[in-house]
Amino acid sequence: MTDAGKLDALCSALTHASHCVAFTGAGVSTLSGIRDFRGKNGLYTTGGPDAERMFDLDVFFQDPSVYYTCARDFIYGLEDKQPSVVHEVLARLEARGIVRAVITQNVDLLHQKAGSGQVIEVHGSPSVHRCPACGWETDFAFAAAEVRAGRLPRCARCSAVLKPAITFFGESLPAAALARAEREAAAADLLLVLGSSLTVYPAAALPDLTLRGGGRVVVVNDQPTRADASAFLRFSDLQTVFDGLSHRFP
Repeated sequence: MTDAGKLDALCSALTHASHCVAFTGAGVSTLSGIRDFRGKNGLYTTGGPDAERMFDLDVFFQDPSVYYTCARDFIYGLEDKQPSVVHEVLARLEARGIVRAVITQNVDLLHQKAGSGQVIEVHGSPSVHRCPACGWETDFAFAAAEVRAGRLPRCARCSAVLKPAITFFGESLPAAALARAEREAAAADLLLVLGSSLTVYPAAALPDLTLRGGGRVVVVNDQPTRADASAFLRFSDLQTVFDGLSHRFP
């Protein structure tokens, strides 16, 4: 099938789907200028010796400045980043009732910025910062302002350093978000796997739930994934595919 033919098939599948769900990974965010983790120019590759320790829970409690220093631009500079065509088209498809939910491994809040309302963040979110000592919570804006001013964000009640509600290594994924993601994937008759290499479990197994329920899977990723062999359609270039969808669903 030609690329144009595959795009036609994707548009038809979207139009006729009764429960379409998107599952997005780091490849979607790189289109907005946000580095991935393990790519050639990824955070772990170019971010210095502390980069791979930034999401280590033990390291955070020993020295939270490791996280906040590494994340200053990567997380707390997100206000300068804009949604990509993928974020925008998914929000448009949700508004039209085509996409029911967006499950994301990303922690950049760009789906919400684009206008998606049904976003399931399976790796947590920086939208909330919580005190690990007393439970006091605040929002992203407060924490980001502190970090950009060169300060560690601290609890207003007890002065402990706040931790973002992002899942660090050593923590379980947020149970409610994962359960909802599994329900959506199981109910989907069309699952779009976008910019994810499907290597991080348990989220990487979500396509299996769709296939088990008789649904179809579409993969758009520049590297091989474990779902390629069972995919109904397989593309490699997110930008090209979603530029095409943007014209088909203006």
